[in-house]
Amino acid sequence: MVDTVVARTTHLVFASIWAGSVFYVALVILPLARDGAFNTTKPLESISGQLTTISRVSALALLLTGGHMAGTIYTSETLFSTLNGQLVLAMVALWLALTALVEIGAKRFESGLNGKKLREPAHRALPIFQAATVVAIGLLVVAGLITTNVGRLF
Repeated sequence: MVDTVVARTTHLVFASIWAGSVFYVALVILPLARDGAFNTTKPLESISGQLTTISRVSALALLLTGGHMAGTIYTSETLFSTLNGQLVLAMVALWLALTALVEIGAKRFESGLNGKKLREPAHRALPIFQAATVVAIGLLVVAGLITTNVGRLF
């Protein structure tokens, strides 16, 4: 019981930190960089590196806590046959998508920054991070549906 409470809480905290970080970069940092608000690549390199670290640590934490919860709450049959189980599978797909989008977006952004450019890398990475933001919001919505046990309503 205690392990499930700790796993759920840790899972939601890391998901929120990850989603918030992606949201902030996509809606604040990259538009500012694209519009020329930065004079040097140094702060952007730092932000990109920190986002990558947050993303990787969060992805690992979500894998571990989500795997623990799935293993203790669901069977292979209930993962496919119940609404909450199917939402867990949807969450795994969204988790993979968010992980890939952040990695691709960060690499695209960092490769341009390595060339000491500011606006163009931000412009190229912005659509990927906007897509990542939509996926991150989708993850939080699915988490809310699972947490409220929406499956019992149907």
